[in-house]
Amino acid sequence: MWLASPALPVGGFSYSEVLEAAIDTGTVQGEAGVAEWLIDQLALAQTRADLPAAAKALQAWRRGDHARVRALNDWIRLTRESSELRQQTEQMGRSMAEWLRQRPAAGGADTDLGLLLALPPAPTWPVAWALAAARTGAPLREALLSLAFGWAENMVQAAIKAVPLGQTAGQRILQRLTDAIPAAVDAAINLPDSGRQAFTPMLAILSAQHETQYSRLFRS
Repeated sequence: MWLASPALPVGGFSYSEVLEAAIDTGTVQGEAGVAEWLIDQLALAQTRADLPAAAKALQAWRRGDHARVRALNDWIRLTRESSELRQQTEQMGRSMAEWLRQRPAAGGADTDLGLLLALPPAPTWPVAWALAAARTGAPLREALLSLAFGWAENMVQAAIKAVPLGQTAGQRILQRLTDAIPAAVDAAINLPDSGRQAFTPMLAILSAQHETQYSRLFRS
């Protein structure tokens, strides 16, 4: 539950993951538009990329498979489709690694943390989060549910600020996302490596535009 909190000191609140650009261009309008956009993003981006990568990374940390961890970190970093999205995953990954560094764990976890900190050029968010989740001993599905819910709550808070929307509208959007998360997590856990992909062209185009957007609240 702690790892699901947007209050975790990793800077997630400072990103909208392109939602701000979609609102600025008129691609997304109002409560219904935000809900549909985020449901699509959950299905087309989170379920096919970050969630399955985090699931594989969590399992690799528990096995002590450091080669697998490095490969997953490289895949996440190299498949980010814009500079700001790559910077986001690296900044949040570094912040999570720092948070873990201040929370010593027993056994081989310190070795794992050393590997995480040494990942070049930086640990990515799903891989760093996966180590934190592995340390809790939580079952895989419950861990992924918390990751997905944390993402959803961050995105809803970004929408409330950027549209803007009221808190009640935000809760309605969060309800729709919460209803969709269990199936998304199950699909992500069962997705083979060959099915994992990062291909969201409209997200990439809007992200590139956001990098030079005249006025913005968020870093992505």
